[in-house]
Amino acid sequence: MELFSAAWWSALLAIVLIDLVLAGDNAIVIALAARNLPQHLKTKAIIWGTLGAIVVRSLMTLGVVWLLKIPGLMLIGGLGLVWVAYQLLADDDGDEHSGPMANTFWGAMKTIIVADALMGVDNVLGVAGAAHGAFDLVVIGLLISVPIVVFGSSVVLKLVERFPIIIQAGGAVLAFTAAKMMVSEPLLGSIFGAARVTDTPHEPMQIAARWFTYVLVIGGVLGAGWWHKRQKVSGEPTAG
Repeated sequence: MELFSAAWWSALLAIVLIDLVLAGDNAIVIALAARNLPQHLKTKAIIWGTLGAIVVRSLMTLGVVWLLKIPGLMLIGGLGLVWVAYQLLADDDGDEHSGPMANTFWGAMKTIIVADALMGVDNVLGVAGAAHGAFDLVVIGLLISVPIVVFGSSVVLKLVERFPIIIQAGGAVLAFTAAKMMVSEPLLGSIFGAARVTDTPHEPMQIAARWFTYVLVIGGVLGAGWWHKRQKVSGEPTAG
């Protein structure tokens, strides 16, 4: 693709729009992972968490062709993200001794990078497709996404401190992302239909299976997080 041509600018615009849309998930993960850190570590966690997420996504972008050959990748990523979403909700108790993920800088970094690696599968495929093989566009898109994610994480973190209910909303968003990855798994095409809704018309049963998966995953994550908190309040042992 010729540099600064009409096609180049068009592809860059598509990548920027994709980054704007996908930055929301990253901002939520970073904010939730950093919310229980001491105040002086929150900004540090946001900045380094964002940089770590960008590095992970860059490496995944380089290996996108190889990633496409891994069977079941979207399903595995979706299931992994379900667990991350649950852990972020289960950690919502403000207890300074509730575990490393809640209160240590490196625990927050691990959560952020693992979550981004899981979410990044779908994200990388979208950006790589929009770039049409032009790696310079991918790099520019990643650089643009850095301030977006940093700003978004800071805003979400401030909102979480004022309105704790946003933690549940953030968990629901991550659960939705996980469910979307699962229903996009090519190996499950006979159940959910084509990976993209626009590829072929879906049968009524496939549409129902998609909606059932969304409801099951989101409801399951929120319900499990609520149950964990309830068990902690009552003093009973929990699995998380």
